[in-house]
Amino acid sequence: MSYGDYLDLDTLLDAQHPRAVPPQHDELLFIIQHQTSELWFKLVLHELRSARDLIARDELPLALKRLARVKHIQSTLAEQWTVLATLTPSEYAQFRRFLATSSGFQSLQYRCVEFLLGNKNADMVRVFDGRPAQQEQLEELLHQPSLWDVFLQLLARRGLAVPPELLDRDWSQPYAENERLVEVLAGVYADPEKHWDIYETCEELVDLEDNFQVWRFRHLKTVERIIGSAKGTGGSSGVPFLRRALSLTFFPELYAVRGRIAEGTIGHD
Repeated sequence: MSYGDYLDLDTLLDAQHPRAVPPQHDELLFIIQHQTSELWFKLVLHELRSARDLIARDELPLALKRLARVKHIQSTLAEQWTVLATLTPSEYAQFRRFLATSSGFQSLQYRCVEFLLGNKNADMVRVFDGRPAQQEQLEELLHQPSLWDVFLQLLARRGLAVPPELLDRDWSQPYAENERLVEVLAGVYADPEKHWDIYETCEELVDLEDNFQVWRFRHLKTVERIIGSAKGTGGSSGVPFLRRALSLTFFPELYAVRGRIAEGTIGHD
């Protein structure tokens, strides 16, 4: 077997089909940027699904290994925006109309990542109307517990007083911050040595969210740099839509507990 055979390079390298007429030099950059992002998202999903299953089986050390890999992928994804940022507004305008109504907003894998991390929104399933296989995949994740949900179940198995309503709920509904859970996490942060693996997992999840926000911000600034205040090709408001996404959080109690620590209500100076 050759290198090209193993990687199926004939298929991979023949998957770029610029559509601009006449051909535009910079369209290939745009296509490869998004295709490579989708490949990385595929690996992120692979690792997050595994991490979720491992946490459900109380195998935290290996789950943390998976999350560590995801963090490195996130760094790569965020850095990729610097390549697309070399595309000037004038260069993009030469082929933008050939995108028609296609948009990154329609990325199935991105939505799957968000659902796995807990940002559930049933309206997103309708984005894939006419694509039943994609809708089925997203619906499945919509009704499954997220990474955060299974972590809370692990905390309860460890004897921590996780509010019962968080352990058996409609997983398709958006997660809402729970003040009683903040109290539980405050106990973990007040005595890290006693709860070391749980404490470590909490910090890994904060890293994960922090990296995700960096990716969102770099996305926002790249789009703003290239199209300014114009609407997105898929009909979104463009930059305002991306800016609103920066207010979303996957693990709200992990940020709320930091306020407790800063106020001196738990822990030590």
